[in-house]
Amino acid sequence: MVIKGGLADLHTHTTASDGLHSPTDIVQFAKAAGLSAVAITDHDTIAGVAEAIVAGERIGVTVVPGVEVSTVAGGQDIHILGYFTNGSDKQWLARLASLRDVRNHRNDMIVSRLNELGVSITMDDVREAARSKQAASDASEKAFSIGRPHIAEVLIRQGVVSTMGEAFDKYLASGAAAYVNPPRLTPFEAVDWIHEAGGTSVIAHPGLYGDDELVEAIAKHGANGIEVFHSDHGAEEESRYAELAAKYGLIVTGGSDFHGSRQGEVFHGAVGSRTVDAVTIELLRPKKK
Repeated sequence: MVIKGGLADLHTHTTASDGLHSPTDIVQFAKAAGLSAVAITDHDTIAGVAEAIVAGERIGVTVVPGVEVSTVAGGQDIHILGYFTNGSDKQWLARLASLRDVRNHRNDMIVSRLNELGVSITMDDVREAARSKQAASDASEKAFSIGRPHIAEVLIRQGVVSTMGEAFDKYLASGAAAYVNPPRLTPFEAVDWIHEAGGTSVIAHPGLYGDDELVEAIAKHGANGIEVFHSDHGAEEESRYAELAAKYGLIVTGGSDFHGSRQGEVFHGAVGSRTVDAVTIELLRPKKK
């Protein structure tokens, strides 16, 4: 289906990873926001895409299949978005599973660090918090991505902190007391993996990294696009990355990075709060050979 008009939010998360709403909910939010299209881009999993596509066909919203790949460079998390990858490619699915294995190892390390700090939580607690957010229609737990927001959920439930923000500021964010970052895929490898899976690669929220040299290096390596419009980007970042996109001929994308809301606080922005023209989807769609 060719998109001819309207707006698209190309970055959202569901209960298949660390979002608080089901894939169907995300599509409904997109419809309510007046969008023509929405992308499902869960962390290291495509488990929420199939449900969203079915909902989109029913509701009248185009769903773009996506994923947000977790990588590390320079000691910090760097994320690469992948669109229109081949969901039946066995090598790609195995690679995503390997990324979730690394994520699970990191979760174990964080819980151990928290225990050392006198915070008594277990991975069983974290898995239960994750399951409580997972929609009944989500894929199997094996394909489900558990991350720091689920650990934060346990900290809130146990009264260790009051808010998600406090959990990250005190324990889980880069430089915080329980933060760990084991060796992972590099962003350059992630770009290659996405291309090998038949997809289109986009540098996610570059303004969060504070390292434009690295962002430019990823662009030079062969990333297809850059997320210029993001809930955590201001006008200056938007202008800067639009210039970078023009310099390297990159596709300009944008999205809310919606994860859900808690106690009235939306993470990072509401569905539809950052958008691009829906014709951008045709630029992201791999060309048939």
